Amino acid sequence: MSHQPPPRIETAIAMLRRMARPRVAAERCEFCNAAIASTHRHLLEAATRKITCACDPCAMRFQDVVGGRFKLVPRDVRSLPAFQLTDNQWEGFALPINLTFFYRDTRVGRVIAMYPSPAGATESLLPAGNWEGLEADNPALAGMEPDVEALLVNRIVGAREYFIAPMDVCYELTGLIRMHWRGLSGGEEVWQKIDNFFAALREKAVSPAASPAEAFHA
Repeated sequence: MSHQPPPRIETAIAMLRRMARPRVAAERCEFCNAAIASTHRHLLEAATRKITCACDPCAMRFQDVVGGRFKLVPRDVRSLPAFQLTDNQWEGFALPINLTFFYRDTRVGRVIAMYPSPAGATESLLPAGNWEGLEADNPALAGMEPDVEALLVNRIVGAREYFIAPMDVCYELTGLIRMHWRGLSGGEEVWQKIDNFFAALREKAVSPAASPAEAFHA
């Protein structure tokens, strides 16, 4: 005698099984609602600093736009192997963590220093004149695109790494720390995640040609 469940019950069980399977939500362009790949372009809304996902056609509408609501976030990460920053200069920034990103905010007309924390990106007051001195020693900083590119500094556990990075990369690091931080010290997992993040960043970073001033300092 067969013990197969009746067809109607079998259909219901199959439906419940399908519903129980984890579903991966397709990412969509926030302008036209088209499906987009996991690797896609981002735009930054200047007023709110919100990152918005976009398909290539919608993103390219904002390329080279000046003074608009949205700015296209660049793709490239540029390493700065000849970057000039002494320990005394770094201490002069009075930052609570050796992991920070600096960007020029056009809304307030100055450079902002942000550091990742368990609570998200936190602003640190930037002493007057410190950035100007750093920019004078490193002419590559003058080429950073306002609002959407940042100087990303990693000086954790003796590291001395400097990148000009798109803002979405800086927010990715911030989100990683916020998601994985545990307790007072962060826990082993978050520090491994940070190591992995910078290892991947080194892999995809390009090294810009040194300017004459940087070559002189090298």
